[in-house]
Amino acid sequence: MLASIASVFRVTAWKNGAALIMSARTFTDFTTRATFEIKKCDLFLLDEGPATQVVLTRDEGLQYYRTMQVMRRMELKADQLYKQKMIRGFCHLYDGQEACAVGLEASINLSDHLITAYRVHGYTYTRGGTVKEIMAELTGRRGGIAKGKGGSMHMYCKTFYGGNGIIGAQVPLGAGVALACNYLGNNELCVCLYGDGAANQGQIFETYNMAALWKLPVIFVCENNRYAMGTSVERAAASTDYYKRGEFIPGLRVDGMDVLCVREATRFAADHCRSGKGPILMELQTYRYHGHSMSDPGLSYRTREEIWEVRSKSDPIAMLKDHMLSHNMASVEELKGIDVEVRKEIEDAAQFATTDPEPPLEELCNHIFYNEPPFEVRGTNLWTKLKSLS
Repeated sequence: MLASIASVFRVTAWKNGAALIMSARTFTDFTTRATFEIKKCDLFLLDEGPATQVVLTRDEGLQYYRTMQVMRRMELKADQLYKQKMIRGFCHLYDGQEACAVGLEASINLSDHLITAYRVHGYTYTRGGTVKEIMAELTGRRGGIAKGKGGSMHMYCKTFYGGNGIIGAQVPLGAGVALACNYLGNNELCVCLYGDGAANQGQIFETYNMAALWKLPVIFVCENNRYAMGTSVERAAASTDYYKRGEFIPGLRVDGMDVLCVREATRFAADHCRSGKGPILMELQTYRYHGHSMSDPGLSYRTREEIWEVRSKSDPIAMLKDHMLSHNMASVEELKGIDVEVRKEIEDAAQFATTDPEPPLEELCNHIFYNEPPFEVRGTNLWTKLKSLS
């Protein structure tokens, strides 16, 4: 990695037969940590909120940058493969919302738990899945993270529970995971994500009630990308203050396009949960660049100009890049080097995802039961020989 260079070196290049000596900037040239002012969160039922002056180290910045670039490039490649019909079925892309996932993960532990809806590729990566496994799952191949059986919407890792296709259904499940954390007394918590479209679901309000009664260690996160499945929040909700929807649960409204804002808000929320105060609600104001899914052009309810304005003024990767360059925490060349590495990683993963074999038909009934018992339940028999009629 370029970031590991610790001494000055010289590169000799040739131009018109003459040798040119070029010096490279080194690790010691860069600022190792810097303080930033971030946007203040809106608060509900809270006397104080997250810090507005935050410290970012160079290593953290490079890590956040690389992770967001991987997520962005992975989604753009998925878009390409879908249009080539290498990916079929539902496919919901996360580009534009990267700061939400990276900021959340920066303030919780991998031993904590996370559950979300079906815009799931980015969280699968931050929870420990590899780009190869994710891309192969998208194309339905044996090397996929769910062995090619889950597709875009159903991916899982340890402490990551998907990938749920029924709108809002993951919220009570997440509260159940938080109940298990309480029961086990392990000081872990569950981050339970849903979108602004799901926020009007009745089961979410039932879950709020139970979580508050039992003081469950759950962070409810509404990723408000403004358009749900294609309807603006103003047309869909009588109140768009989603962070106040808990009524008796404290809430935060956060700039979901700034990874540092999300990180600090999540740190505050996690401390709240771990101190035994019960659940807390975060609304992350974010934006998706693609339509709701690949079948949605995303232009019938918003304009190209609106999308371009968000991309040009609030893009999460560009914002972090500007922070780092303006505070001498990285060089343009170093960040370009990361971009090149990421593109290669994505291309290699796409090559694997389009050449890896599909799972064999005889494995269709495997993994229905956790221990694969060889007996018939509801017509499922592991000894049944399946034949393809196509």
